[in-house]
Amino acid sequence: MSHAPHLAPSDTVGLPLWSRALGAVLVAQFLSALADNALLFGALALLKAERYPEWSQPLLQEFFVAAFIVLAPFVGPFADGLSKGRVMLVANGLKLCGALGMAVGLNPFLAYGMVGVGAAAYSPAKYGILSELTSAENLANSLMESSTIAAILLGAIAGGTLADWNVAATLWITAGCYGLAAAANLLIPRLPAAHPLANVSFGNVLRDFLAATRELFSVDDARFSIIGTSLFWGAGSTMRFLLVAWVPVALGDPSNGTPAYLNAMVAIGIVVGAALAAKFVPLERVDRALPAGVMIGLAVCLLAGTSHKEAAYVIMMLVGACGGFFVVPLNALLQERGHRSVGAGHAIAVQNLAENAAMLIMIGAYTFAMREGAPVGYAAAGFGTFLALAIGALWAHRALVTRRHA
Repeated sequence: MSHAPHLAPSDTVGLPLWSRALGAVLVAQFLSALADNALLFGALALLKAERYPEWSQPLLQEFFVAAFIVLAPFVGPFADGLSKGRVMLVANGLKLCGALGMAVGLNPFLAYGMVGVGAAAYSPAKYGILSELTSAENLANSLMESSTIAAILLGAIAGGTLADWNVAATLWITAGCYGLAAAANLLIPRLPAAHPLANVSFGNVLRDFLAATRELFSVDDARFSIIGTSLFWGAGSTMRFLLVAWVPVALGDPSNGTPAYLNAMVAIGIVVGAALAAKFVPLERVDRALPAGVMIGLAVCLLAGTSHKEAAYVIMMLVGACGGFFVVPLNALLQERGHRSVGAGHAIAVQNLAENAAMLIMIGAYTFAMREGAPVGYAAAGFGTFLALAIGALWAHRALVTRRHA
């Protein structure tokens, strides 16, 4: 395979949407996201097969998100400091090493943490490169999101299904997907760095990030959005592991596939909810999304009391639909307010830090509950109650702030 040529930004920004360069980005993103979601279920099956205690399963995600938190101030400058296609290549290479390490017997938590480092580096590069490759950035972003959603669905289903067949094969196949994603990255033109690393100071980057965080949290709308999206993604990550423990107990199904299929139903629901939000929740009426957030928690409480697989599928699709209706308007509000205050790039970096911190805390609380022997049904009900109350409190506070500024 030949390496992509060096190109100047002026050579690429006018490229048509369906160019080889954009195609390579979308293929790499699809394969990388597919492998991300399949690997989680392969890793969980590995922990089961090696008889790790059940409470240790959520620790996988703790190792993963810790990389996002530690690296949050630096991944943006790193993506801008090198050709973004090569940043994506390095990131997928790290993911490949993590998946291979897990397949050959490396500690699964350390291996999954390595995948997290790759994912943290990959995130800003995959979006930043779109504006450098095409003038049709909005459409390219839509294609990127669509390919990611498809990869989440297929990855979860493939990971759970393959893990029931053969755990080792699941890990090797996942590693192969990362390898193919890295190969696709080689087809992306090597663009000049936006801000070469030689001009970047570690101390200045950290101070700049802390200043952006303070400024963003001083803006009412931005703070509200960050707290809301952080609650959502923290809850979503915790739900993945809760389902793995809940399905065998409540549904009597010990397979790896059923929790994966339930997670896929959430993804389908998010697509439906996002479409409804785009139609019914304009940016100036973002508060309309908040009741759906409360309903996420109530739906989880409903799930805790069911013992029928069909009902569980319906409830999880409802969770996803409420989630999409809730989180999409909040994301749009944050992007708009962030662009006006600290810039879109800084806003996304701060949002990533907050969301991953929420994941770390909420998964940590769930892990502690499981380690202390809490029945998984009570844990699910308690988790749903907490989420409904937390978003309800956010809603009430938002109403007070709105009245104060009226």
